Amino acid sequence: MSNSNRVDRLYDLWPYTKSDGTFDYEKYREVQIAANLRKKDRVWALRPNIAFLSEYIRARVPSVRFGLCHGTRSGKEQEWFAEDLGCEVLGTEISPAAATIPRTIVWDFHEAKPEWIGNVDFIYSNSFDHTYDPERCLNTWMRCLSSNGVCILEHSTGHVGAKETDPFGAPLHVMPFLALQFGRGKYAVHEILRAPETTKMDGVEFEAAFLVLKNNSW
Repeated sequence: MSNSNRVDRLYDLWPYTKSDGTFDYEKYREVQIAANLRKKDRVWALRPNIAFLSEYIRARVPSVRFGLCHGTRSGKEQEWFAEDLGCEVLGTEISPAAATIPRTIVWDFHEAKPEWIGNVDFIYSNSFDHTYDPERCLNTWMRCLSSNGVCILEHSTGHVGAKETDPFGAPLHVMPFLALQFGRGKYAVHEILRAPETTKMDGVEFEAAFLVLKNNSW
């Protein structure tokens, strides 16, 4: 989690550290919850983009039964995926406010429930920039995938650079390399899809792409 752990300094990571230099998880959690409450009415995901991804998933993952959306704030992603795919979709959000949102549990996405391991047909997130430990986070998500499952990361021009609320940042072009490095070859980015529509926040337009990761079978 420290800067020294970065792969050739290809990505930025905000250091949540105590005065003794150790990781300050409570600070991370406090910052993330406060940001969630400030932005609880903002929705980053776009309905046409979720419809596009639903078609992609349906064509490539036979008999979709269960999906996870991580870091979902208001819960729109899981609502839309469930509508499109007709399956169970659960969202996770670290803020206690998530307890009031349908199809959402209060959960730190760096962890996995035992029943998720090997049983999730798709994972979607536009919140990977909120990880304090990208290697641990991505390895956890990939362990949850079923044999044909896919993990889809929405990565935009807004996901570069690190700050306290968004601790991980990296350019799109280094993400496939980071995936190989983090997974030690156990998984890889198999496709990069251009998002049909761009997201606007506070008058700024962000171009986005979807990185599709799959576990390798060789």
